[in-house]
Amino acid sequence: MKTWVEISKENILNNITSLKSLLRPETLFMAVIKSNAYGHGLEEVSKICVQSKGVNWFGVDNIDEALALRKQGIKQPILILGYIPFDMVEEAAENDISFVAYNTEMLDYLENYKLQTKNYKLRIHIKVETGTARQGIEGKELVEFIKKASKLPSVIIEGIYTHYANIEDTTDSSYAMEQLKRFNENVAAAEEILKIPIKHSACSAALVNYPETHFDMVRAGISLYGMWSSNEAKLVAKQKNINLSLKSALTWKTQIAQIKDLPPNTPIGYGLTEKTKRATRIGVLPIGYWDGYDRKLSNIGGVLVDGKRAKILGRVCMNMAIIDITDIPEAKLFNSAILLGKSGEEEITAEELAKKVGTINYEITTRINPLIKRMIR
Repeated sequence: MKTWVEISKENILNNITSLKSLLRPETLFMAVIKSNAYGHGLEEVSKICVQSKGVNWFGVDNIDEALALRKQGIKQPILILGYIPFDMVEEAAENDISFVAYNTEMLDYLENYKLQTKNYKLRIHIKVETGTARQGIEGKELVEFIKKASKLPSVIIEGIYTHYANIEDTTDSSYAMEQLKRFNENVAAAEEILKIPIKHSACSAALVNYPETHFDMVRAGISLYGMWSSNEAKLVAKQKNINLSLKSALTWKTQIAQIKDLPPNTPIGYGLTEKTKRATRIGVLPIGYWDGYDRKLSNIGGVLVDGKRAKILGRVCMNMAIIDITDIPEAKLFNSAILLGKSGEEEITAEELAKKVGTINYEITTRINPLIKRMIR
């Protein structure tokens, strides 16, 4: 393998245990493993979660991810949090997969649609729009929506939920608390019509810092993988004396494919954007932006070789990158180079890379090419 990702079973299990310690014993725990488990590997992470015995639900983005889990033998309930084509709802029902209902067109379709096999039930979670201005039913439409849904014989209203717009990237919780107030009002109105078994609203930041958002179930996403939603979320936890031990679960590795010695003033890579300032020993890495290593790390990124930092020289190419190993005499051909993770006392975090390229830690891991092999260690 020219590049691979290692997932720490121990660290994911630690994160599940740590997060669950903040919950009431009866609160259900959903592991959100959408988008290839935030880049960590859908199959690998789900296997670890099943072994933990602490995961009650899985959250995915689409029907393909849900079916992959069922094919893998996952028995836990699964909720499709994103878009599902109307003509795929029966396949969801056949595989006992729940999905989100967030528009009246979905109910119109279900009203006029007869399941081929009457024993199957369509299990829906109603998404309430409380202030994120995306997927969801507006509060003023909710009562009629539930009345209509509750009359459909093939439909089971299994849950109702919402999502917060800025509970994770600010220390000011006023907007989130206003959303929570709206959600509580919406739930009260809904339950005047029928009792809804599972109410949920908490993402990772809410789970950690705001127990009033927990309801019947929480949805652990970024925190499951040992990363904080934001610096602000971490700061709020510190202010509240919340002692949470999160451990990064992902290490991304490649190896040195070639070593060369260059004289001073040698231009490196496309565009000649960097020149050696001294006699320089370089290592060629067989990874690039196709693999998910951001091109914006050109000239400013770095990797770890034998516990030491090696700077990226010149532009990151589609399939290659060049590093400076002049000050790492122990570096040898085929040595491992860590793109993300820990080596000795040094560590490159998703947060560090995100800051360098102007994004968030979520994107750093999620954009690691899904074709790259993930291995549990």
